[in-house]
Amino acid sequence: MLATLVPEPFDRPGWVYEEKYDGYRILAYKEGPRVTLLSRNAKDRTESFPEVAAAVAKLPARALLLDGEVVAFDPKLVSRFQLLQQGEMPTVYAVFDCLYRDGRDFRDDPLPARRAALEETIGSRERLFPSRRLPKNGMTAYDTAMKKQWEGLIAKEEDSPYVEGRSAKWLKVKVKQEEEFVVGGYTPPGGSRTHFGALLLGGYRGTKLHYVGKVGTGFNQKSLASLHKTFQRLVQKAPAFMDPPREKGAAWLAPRLVAQIAFHEWTHEGKLRQPVFLGLRDDKAAEECVLPGEPQ
Repeated sequence: MLATLVPEPFDRPGWVYEEKYDGYRILAYKEGPRVTLLSRNAKDRTESFPEVAAAVAKLPARALLLDGEVVAFDPKLVSRFQLLQQGEMPTVYAVFDCLYRDGRDFRDDPLPARRAALEETIGSRERLFPSRRLPKNGMTAYDTAMKKQWEGLIAKEEDSPYVEGRSAKWLKVKVKQEEEFVVGGYTPPGGSRTHFGALLLGGYRGTKLHYVGKVGTGFNQKSLASLHKTFQRLVQKAPAFMDPPREKGAAWLAPRLVAQIAFHEWTHEGKLRQPVFLGLRDDKAAEECVLPGEPQ
């Protein structure tokens, strides 16, 4: 079940509010002692997060399906995708739904019943915790998310069942400006920089890829080398952008890679201001990188 992005916070009767995490969305399947962690596009992540898989394996339920987000926290307990990419902080599983347990399918049940089943199932365990609930007033919940500098919040209608796909019963409000963009090329390195200078980014409107700016910060020597190696299999002669930038010596890439980018704001020209590279995402397709104003 996927949340629909809305531009502003709100408060409505019959809705609850939870922290929005900045990590990998993961479905955890348990059958006896065997656990499989799957991303939202059905990639097997079990070997990527072995500590989380081991924690789920210790749960007493014989058959189980959980939905949540694998995250890494900074010292202030703010989840950061960049920390998850770097792999230097412990990973934990923020669980926000229990869909199935020992023959009982909870998907048609309202959210409070699923939440009760979730809390009963995982209790208090290392590497697993129920997603953090925020104040019942939506505006107060948003203020909390802002003060703690979280990515945002998720609002959920309490009487809603769990439905696969994008839903208006789950809504997301962002606090930080963070989005996914298509990597459509890169510029040559300058000065002491090696491998490349900046990534050329875009997003879709309909079937056309539009250029939204370049990002040259957020890299270290290791990521510069790794990314450059990844790019080589995607190099093509012509730009995929319908409105390519005039960048001398730019290398153009097939629009396959998705980068998560933090930025300050959108300019009046529809470009990113002060973007920072956070990492590549292989759990989202390039076609999902839709620019503001388009359907989610």
